[in-house]
Amino acid sequence: MSSPAKSNLYDEIGGRRTLERVHKIFYDKVYAHAWLRKYFEHIDQQHIENQQSDFMSGAMGGPKVYCGRLPVPAHEHMYITDELFDARTTLLEASLVEAGLSADAAARWLKIDRAFQGSLVKTDLSECKKRYFTDEILAFPKPRLP
Repeated sequence: MSSPAKSNLYDEIGGRRTLERVHKIFYDKVYAHAWLRKYFEHIDQQHIENQQSDFMSGAMGGPKVYCGRLPVPAHEHMYITDELFDARTTLLEASLVEAGLSADAAARWLKIDRAFQGSLVKTDLSECKKRYFTDEILAFPKPRLP
């Protein structure tokens, strides 16, 4: 008797365990990155890892456990350019490889991730808006390499 076919990316990659492994690797890279880390200075890394794992679980066809803000309202105060998004994607790609995902699974993961680019990227700082009165608009120039 053969085992049942895996029906979604969540199951195919090994579920929550793999999400957590990838996000640990990924956010270790983000928090060490000269540019990206500036957007996370006041956010606990474990918290953001858990939120991302919760969000991607549902996006990949697994349990829908995410209860945070949706991507657009969560990022409306951040000046995210295509270049910044691409820098993030590069780190995610490396994290998927490091975590041992197959090329097919990594490509499918990246397709889900890239689906949010159009709604998060802004072409001008004026497109940002505060979520709360006390929010700051987060906009950091790309650091120059030594």
